[in-house]
Amino acid sequence: MTTGFSSGSCRFADYFVICGLDTESGLEPDELSGENFEQSPLRRTFKSKVLAHFPENVEWNPFDQDAVGMLCMPKGLSFRTQADSLEPQFHSFIITREDGSRTYGFALTFFEEVTSKQICSAMQTLYHMHNAEQYDILHTPTSPKGLEDHRHQHSQPRPVLHAAPAISRLQRFNSYDISRDTLYVSKCICLITPMAFPQACRKVLQQLHQAVTSPLPPPLPLESYIYNILYEVPMPPSGRSLKFSGVYGPVVCQRPSTCELPLFDFAIGEMFHLLGVENVLQLFTCALLEMQILLYSQHYQRLMTVAESITALMFPYQWQHVYVPILPASLLHFLDAPVPYLMGLHSNGQDDRTKLELPQEANLCFVDIDNHFIELPEELPQFPNKLEFIQEISEVLMSFGVSPEGNIHSNDSQAKYRFRSVDMVSDKRNGNLASPLNSYLLRENETIARLQALVKRTGVSLEKLEVREDASSNKDARFQCDEEELKMHQANIQVREVFANRFTQMFADYEVFVIQPNQDKESWFTNRDQMQNFDKASFLSDQPEPYLPFLSRFLETQMFASFIDSKILCHDDEEKEHTLRVFDSRVDKIRMLNVRTPTLRTSMYQKCTNIEEAEKLIEMRVTKIDHTALHPHLLDMKIGQGRYERGFFPRLQSDVLSTGPTSNKWTKRSAPAQWRRRDRQKQHAEHLYLDNDQREKYIQEARNLGTTIRQPKLSNLSPSVIAQTNWKFVEGLLKECRNKTKRMLVEKMGREAVELGHGEVSITGVEENTLIASLCDLLERIWSHGLQVKQGKSALWSHLLHYLESKEKKNVTPGTLGPPGFIHDTERRKSDGGGSAMAPLKVSLIQDMRHIQNISEIKTDVGKARAWVRLSMEKKLLSRHLKQLLSDHELTKKLYKRYAFLRCDDEKEQFLYHLLSFNAVDYFCFTNVFTTIMIPYHVVVVSSKKLGGSMFTANPWVCVSGELAETGVLQVPRNTLEITFECQNLGKLTTVQMGHDNSGLYAKWLVESVMVRNEITGHTYKFPCGRWLGKGVDDGSLERILVGELMTPSTENDERMCRTPPMQQSPGMMRRFVTISPNSKPKLNTGQIQEGVGEAINGIVKHFHKPEKERGSLTLLLCGEYGLVWALEQVFQHGFKSPRLFKNVFIWDFLEKSQVYFEGAEQREVIPDENWQTRVRHFCRFMRAINNTSRNIGKDGKFQMLVCLGARDHLLHHWIALLADCPVTTQMYEDTALIKDRSLVNSLIRVLQTLQEFNITLEASLVKGVGI
Repeated sequence: MTTGFSSGSCRFADYFVICGLDTESGLEPDELSGENFEQSPLRRTFKSKVLAHFPENVEWNPFDQDAVGMLCMPKGLSFRTQADSLEPQFHSFIITREDGSRTYGFALTFFEEVTSKQICSAMQTLYHMHNAEQYDILHTPTSPKGLEDHRHQHSQPRPVLHAAPAISRLQRFNSYDISRDTLYVSKCICLITPMAFPQACRKVLQQLHQAVTSPLPPPLPLESYIYNILYEVPMPPSGRSLKFSGVYGPVVCQRPSTCELPLFDFAIGEMFHLLGVENVLQLFTCALLEMQILLYSQHYQRLMTVAESITALMFPYQWQHVYVPILPASLLHFLDAPVPYLMGLHSNGQDDRTKLELPQEANLCFVDIDNHFIELPEELPQFPNKLEFIQEISEVLMSFGVSPEGNIHSNDSQAKYRFRSVDMVSDKRNGNLASPLNSYLLRENETIARLQALVKRTGVSLEKLEVREDASSNKDARFQCDEEELKMHQANIQVREVFANRFTQMFADYEVFVIQPNQDKESWFTNRDQMQNFDKASFLSDQPEPYLPFLSRFLETQMFASFIDSKILCHDDEEKEHTLRVFDSRVDKIRMLNVRTPTLRTSMYQKCTNIEEAEKLIEMRVTKIDHTALHPHLLDMKIGQGRYERGFFPRLQSDVLSTGPTSNKWTKRSAPAQWRRRDRQKQHAEHLYLDNDQREKYIQEARNLGTTIRQPKLSNLSPSVIAQTNWKFVEGLLKECRNKTKRMLVEKMGREAVELGHGEVSITGVEENTLIASLCDLLERIWSHGLQVKQGKSALWSHLLHYLESKEKKNVTPGTLGPPGFIHDTERRKSDGGGSAMAPLKVSLIQDMRHIQNISEIKTDVGKARAWVRLSMEKKLLSRHLKQLLSDHELTKKLYKRYAFLRCDDEKEQFLYHLLSFNAVDYFCFTNVFTTIMIPYHVVVVSSKKLGGSMFTANPWVCVSGELAETGVLQVPRNTLEITFECQNLGKLTTVQMGHDNSGLYAKWLVESVMVRNEITGHTYKFPCGRWLGKGVDDGSLERILVGELMTPSTENDERMCRTPPMQQSPGMMRRFVTISPNSKPKLNTGQIQEGVGEAINGIVKHFHKPEKERGSLTLLLCGEYGLVWALEQVFQHGFKSPRLFKNVFIWDFLEKSQVYFEGAEQREVIPDENWQTRVRHFCRFMRAINNTSRNIGKDGKFQMLVCLGARDHLLHHWIALLADCPVTTQMYEDTALIKDRSLVNSLIRVLQTLQEFNITLEASLVKGVGI
């Protein structure tokens, strides 16, 4: 993809370069390419030099000698003899400048005979020395290591010799004899161009090489052709094609117009051929989520093809991080970079993947191109509609004869990738093939099995799969380029359109969610870090559920942020970047075609429809060539210059090649166009209040936000350069940490502030998971920066294990108190009240590690590290634990190099400080994710000491319920009143049912509260009670349902620690007053009661208006303090006549009397109307069901049950209306009672009616034993 190509250039090529052996300086071993002295001399690498480049310099693209030298011959010089394969090899490379703009290089490496006597004799000497050493090795008694030095030809994997019994055999394979052998050395010719035209450049270079090796000299001296390509061939204008002359034949290249997909001229089909569709899609997903990607192959061109293809398919997004498709051997330390990268590593064809020491693998996607194999990071989400997408791509590939499976044996370089001629497919009429799928695909492969299943489901018949007719019959008539190349262009555009279509479909509505800044650009740029530029939450709420895991992570990437930034910066089409303009026009088209109603969350798969028109444009350009460049011609050379010597690339005449023609019609013409463009930019800049340089600078800064380094400097790597690079990484990591913590807190706090005080609020679900997963990735990157020796895939877990080991050596067992391995909370964590019943869990890093090690579901180190981070976040101990881990300075020194992030003290302090801010909010990121693990819980029942608790004789029991599960009945020992039990994760706890069996002489029990603690996360819940359990006391209840809340530990020294608003509390003092001593109850007036009902209903309404994943506990809103049950209790308590002094009358007594009246009225047939009758029947049915329950719940418990069932079945307002008119009410209530006031009752009914639109589901514990 040509992002930001240098506008100064309008020539096809900027430089012509020759690299090779400098006979003056002789043989210099290339130490940077690794220790290679045990290799035989022909296998060693020697330093190559840039021998010549023309012209000397061009202003818009200064010549970078180091980079070009490194990338033309990344492995340095190689030597061969006549016995080796001397095939020329073509590869391309890319040089990314500081500002992110790119230039491309295309290199052809071939072998030339060495004529210098000194070099030949130097090689002979090296051989004598080498063979002497080998001879010693062979004659030592130990069995010889296999001599793996047999020539490694470029093309075939070398055979390995397992022993060398005879020295003669050794010499035969490993010798260079000056008298017998001819020595060859590699040389490279290269074009450096501003845009990537690999096909055209390959032809030019191959024809130049052919001119040197052919028996007859070329028609003109080579200088003429090189001069022509450098100075007389223009860049094809956009939307046009260009034809120019090589040495032996025409070369055609074409460039898409501004309304087509950007220029891309590598063969995408080759990537699918090498990897297969399934692997390509996984790699594509990793790239979109900005993982670290390492490509591995022994062919430079394959590395380049895969890297460029994957980034081209991302349209309209652009890879924002380190991009080095060919990593020179001298830059291997760069794999240590703690940032996302896409790099290509050259394998020498014999090292096993296991020998490859990679600094970090927690977040790495490793692609072994030659072996058709890919290793993925854990927890990689699926790309949306993956199966249908694979199906669509496969159909395109098969129409070009490429198997969607790829070629599994692609390391045989003879199996060159070619579009197969599709005769065999169109030969269907002979009945040879049942269906193209069967012929191309290996049926046993699971991908295909899935594909075929999908095909059956979708009803796509593969029989109908059209296969392109072979155009060979009329080929010459129409097209100006060879058929092979046209096929490549067609396959490219088809595959790219299919990929681009996925994004236009997925992001068709994206503009709606872009948040336009409300201040001027200047201040927008200064605050860019803090700004949210896209409404992620709303966008995600519109997406189909299966897309969320992928999309929620994708929206957090740098590439998405940059894309939206460029959208915000551009006011009109004129200004838009090419990619954005093309993307927006496609999105508009889709919108016009299917007017999507915003409410429609469809995951319908829509196939690509504009392939044909895109193809037509290419075919038109190739049929009718728009421009033809000047032909090469004789130059003004001195006699005797430009001599031809067969087999040797000549020393070119620099005097004729160093400057171009003085006048040239198209250089002149392009100048005003450039001025015009400048003017236009100027106008826009004024209207943006920024001058153009500033604007460029800002756009660049906006792009670089969050990225530190795009590409390592390809130059001499002194320790100071490496140190500086690492310092940039350290700064980048710290900045990223600051932004991540801020983003996570804003997400949490933002929601909580809005909801202040209403239930507990959290962003659980996809979004929180995404943010925490990206925090885990950041921690892994920090921990793997500057590692001395890598062990295991997770650097963080490995460090923790080392810590554990060193502490165990000091004989610390978790049971003992106060050894240095533990920090104990000496300050007892007080709870809000009555908390002394349960001492807090000890704070122990090692104990938390043990918990994670005991979870059998987590199999990998990366998984363990992530689980440990989640647990520490939930316990609000992440910063403290990591501080403790890093306080072992000896261990840190042993594990990390001096420049590592973890050894930069200031940065480390700031980093821990940022993590400390997570303690301000409550995360349940461990409990909510590991839902199936076994967790120990500890339960304590706090009974009142005052009123004969010690004489209690019955046997108590409890049953704990949470959001995920409930325990069943657990017997509690009477003497201790506490138990510890293990069960599957209950989630956040909601209710405790408790009671006793009423046995023994004194079966009356006053319970203050029940405390339950999760022994892994340390979360303690308090379930207040404050009521009696026993017959003939209080409301005669033997069991109660208690609603609990999570207690927030407040430490002594920091009494008023800032924390999120507490969750709603359980039935508290208010209700106790009301029921235990009716005479002293606080009198609420009717206004306060109405307000209470309104608040309770309001809480429930708000609950249902939140996204499902963010709702708190409904049980709290119904039965908790100031919940609906409490509010209606106040309604019925108001003006209730209390008969005698010491007898309590309960609301339930009133309801039972009303029930008796209603049943009697039905028999007497005093029925006002049909409606009344059904309401009465409902009411009586519910009353009977609750009274007949086998549970020993008291009168207040029954009232609670009735209210909950009434709310569930939307009957409460009917019952209030019934009871207000009931004669029993007249007897039992005073005249001032709320229930006798018509207008108040009507407004109460109206408020209760609002619950009708909600589907209320009750927790099982609330209605157990009632069969309605």
